[in-house]
Amino acid sequence: MVSGSKGRRFGTYDIVFIGVMSAVVFVANFLSIPIGDISRIHFGNVFCALSGLLLGAVPGGLCAGIGGFFYDLMNPLYASEALITFAMKFVLGFTAGIISHWSGREGKRFVWNLTGAVGGSLAYVVVYLFKNFIKEYFLIKNPIDTVWALLITKGTASLINAVIAVTVAMILLPLFQQALVRSGLGKRLAMYS
Repeated sequence: MVSGSKGRRFGTYDIVFIGVMSAVVFVANFLSIPIGDISRIHFGNVFCALSGLLLGAVPGGLCAGIGGFFYDLMNPLYASEALITFAMKFVLGFTAGIISHWSGREGKRFVWNLTGAVGGSLAYVVVYLFKNFIKEYFLIKNPIDTVWALLITKGTASLINAVIAVTVAMILLPLFQQALVRSGLGKRLAMYS
């Protein structure tokens, strides 16, 4: 078993909720607008950030990573990088969660939630661009001018995705929190006890 916040172990409800949020991340990745064969604008990162804000660092990172992993695995264009995507999306959810839940905040303070969503989204952009630089320059051996042109296009799309992720996650967060409290599920999750 995995430890949740305050040292409590994850129970069945925690694992199921991580699975549900991972599935939401997976499905949200399909809501996208391609930018040629280079990149895309999508809603997957919205739910990666939301998972971290809602559940905290490790469970949020797992939701983001697992959902992104399975999306890549099901898409022939991205399947070879599914494990890398798991790690990069984990960074997004983990960073958002650690900032918003640090020191007893438990995702209940607007400023820290906003800081977490921005921090997680920017951390993802950095690791995404770093991965693409390594791939394009060192593995594919493209000329540096070509690499910079690709990074500018991918970086622009990633920043747009980051703005969408932060905005929509911050709108959805109180709705999800209220639904958990009203349903009684909040009391059953390690992240909320």
